[in-house]
Amino acid sequence: MSLRIVPANEASWEDVTAVVGSSYAGRCRCQRFKVMGWIWRDSTQQERDEALREQTHCGEPDAPATSGLLAYVDGEPAGWVAVEPRVAYPKLRTSRVPWAGRQEDRDDPDVWAVTCFAVRNGYRGQGLTYDLAKATVDFARERGARALEAYPMVADPGKVITWGELNVGARQVFEEAGFTEVSRPTLRRVVMRIDFA
Repeated sequence: MSLRIVPANEASWEDVTAVVGSSYAGRCRCQRFKVMGWIWRDSTQQERDEALREQTHCGEPDAPATSGLLAYVDGEPAGWVAVEPRVAYPKLRTSRVPWAGRQEDRDDPDVWAVTCFAVRNGYRGQGLTYDLAKATVDFARERGARALEAYPMVADPGKVITWGELNVGARQVFEEAGFTEVSRPTLRRVVMRIDFA
């Protein structure tokens, strides 16, 4: 298997939508933490599509920013991860989950966040989320991040996890990428973080 992971602005919009549009959960277009209000009620599919296209800057290799990484397996678009400065996610800054028991500047632009994974049908179960999580670390660090956070689910053996819950990733994915747990705001959700020197 040949794996290549690139910033989304170096990919085509068609390749990004081939991955994020491949499941019902992908209808969000990584806008869950960006659209104020309730995402399905307060935005249309077209608005979410347009927002993601603008945020990724697909096909603009010289763009100063993008909102994620795209993985290619043997030249085919296969996986996606959303990663950018935490301030790009207004609902993250107002949600109780990331902040339970933590005192930190919610508007610190030097802390980045990993918020979503999508793996295209036919490429699932091959560990692609592990590769994508590892790629976010270098991507954020190279762009000046002081720290990188994630908000994954705890996937306990024998416990049922619904189809839409693991789009944020599983705890073990981030552990293997070098993140450590900083808080556990709920029984099934943890905040994980990696601080850069």
